[in-house]
Parts: sequence; structure tokens; C-alpha cells
Amino acid sequence: MTGNNVSWNSSCSPILTPHLTRLYFVVLIGGLLGVISILFLLVKMNTRSVTTTAVINLVVIHGVFLLTVPFRLSYLIEETWKFGLIFCRLVSAMLHIHMYLTFLFYVVILVIRYLIFFKRKDKVEFYRKLHAVAASAGMWLLVIVIVVPVIFSYYGNKEDYNDQHCFEFHKELIYPSVQVINYMIVILVIATAVTLLALQIFIIMSMIQKLHHSFLSHQEFWAQLKNLFFIGIILICFLPYQFFRIYYLHVVAQSKDCNNDFVFYNEILLSITAISCCDLLLFVLGGSHWFKQKIIDLWNCLLCH
Repeated sequence: MTGNNVSWNSSCSPILTPHLTRLYFVVLIGGLLGVISILFLLVKMNTRSVTTTAVINLVVIHGVFLLTVPFRLSYLIEETWKFGLIFCRLVSAMLHIHMYLTFLFYVVILVIRYLIFFKRKDKVEFYRKLHAVAASAGMWLLVIVIVVPVIFSYYGNKEDYNDQHCFEFHKELIYPSVQVINYMIVILVIATAVTLLALQIFIIMSMIQKLHHSFLSHQEFWAQLKNLFFIGIILICFLPYQFFRIYYLHVVAQSKDCNNDFVFYNEILLSITAISCCDLLLFVLGGSHWFKQKIIDLWNCLLCH
């Protein structure tokens, strides 16, 4: 390491484990099935709808991330990175970019659905298809022009790294500026997730009180129930990593020595965020008649008891 860098135990690296390999295989297969299955539904959906536009962008970010998963699997299996340090930084950063962009699209989808519910509208859509395309193009342009240059300028640039060992950029967290940015992101994500959950609980409870026992026969209730898929993924895939991140950042700030246990747990929880790639597959299955019938049967069974 260079002389002006903060010292860090050179043995600090995530523990490679078969669990990560199996997890990324599930992500790759489930993600591909989800992307393929949702494409058949998008053909029939209103392309001017803001929700549809968000789903299309969700497909894009999942697709781009899935392209990097085979390289992660190659490293996990062979335990040697063969593709250069610059590409390592890109693949490593893609996991974070995928998580936060996916979260952003979830927020957009949920907020639009909440607006439809509270304003009693049938849908929220762009005036023309071209406007939907322009909105998506503008968002991706911002990502390319702002996010990508920032990543290549700052992500993984503060320390010296072995180009045969990838995904060790957690060493950057010892710097105060990096920690402040991470704390801000964590607080924002957790606060947003809690707010969305509270709103969804309020909406579902109000619908149950209004419709009583007949709520399962109303299409609007099923539309709100679908929102729980997105919130469930946020709670299961994203929040555990964010909550652990608070403690992890505190541990890093207090000690210059690496604790491989914390690094390992951080890597596992970070990898779990990639399971959100399977959201589209779950969304398609959740909208099936079979799933609805199972929910109705379960509710009727609970009423019988």
C-alpha cells in the first residue's frame, strides 16, 4: 500500500464460500426466468403507464446486473480474478448500483399506486409513448453521465489492490467521507422503507374495514396486495444489509484491524440483495389465478376455524 494510505490488515478479504456460489446461481437462474416471463406480460401492458415504464426499467437494470453474475461465479469457483482490476471495480459496483436502482424503481411503482388509491384514479400515465421513452432515456443518461464517472473516480481508488483478488473494496470504509455518505444512504433507505410499509398497512386495513369479508372479491384489493411483493423484497433483501451496515460502519471506524467475521457477514447480506432479481418471477406467479385461489382458500379456512 502507498505510504499516505491508512493501514489495513492485508488479510482482510471476504471468505469465499459455497453458500455464495449457490446463491448467485439461484440469482442468475431466477433472474433470467423473471426477465423472460415478464416480457410476455409487457407486450399486453399499456406502454404509456408510469408503472409499466418503471417495470421496463426494472427489467433493464436486472438484465445489466445479470450480465455481471457469471464473472462473480467464475471468481467464487476459481478463487482468482482474471479480468483486471478496472473490470473488477465495475462488477463490484454493479451490485450496489443494482440494489439502489431497484429500490428506486420500487419506490416509484409504490408511490404511483398509492397516488392512484388516494386520488381515486384508474391509472397514471404519460401523455404519449414518446414521453415514457424520454423519461427512461433521461434517467439512464443521468446514471451514465453522473453515477458511472463517480464510481470510476472514487470507488476502489483510495487503496492499492491485488488485481487477482476482487471485491475487497470494503477497505475504503475506513475513510470518514466514505462513512458519512454510507450513513446518509442507509438512513434514507430505511426511512423510506418504513414509510412505504406504514402506508401499505394503512391502505390494506382501510380496505378490509370498508369491504369487510368481501374484500377478496375486489380487484383493487388484489392490486394493493401485489404491492406487498415489492415491500416484502425490500424487507427481506435490502433492509437486513442496511441495518447491519450501520453496525459494520461503526466497527470499521473503531478499529483499523480487519475482522473477517464482519466482512463475511457483510458480504453475505450484500449478496442477498441480489435475490431481488427474482422479483419479476414472483410478481408473475403472484398474479396467477392459482395463487389467488390459494389465498382465498386459506382465508376461507381461517374463517371456518
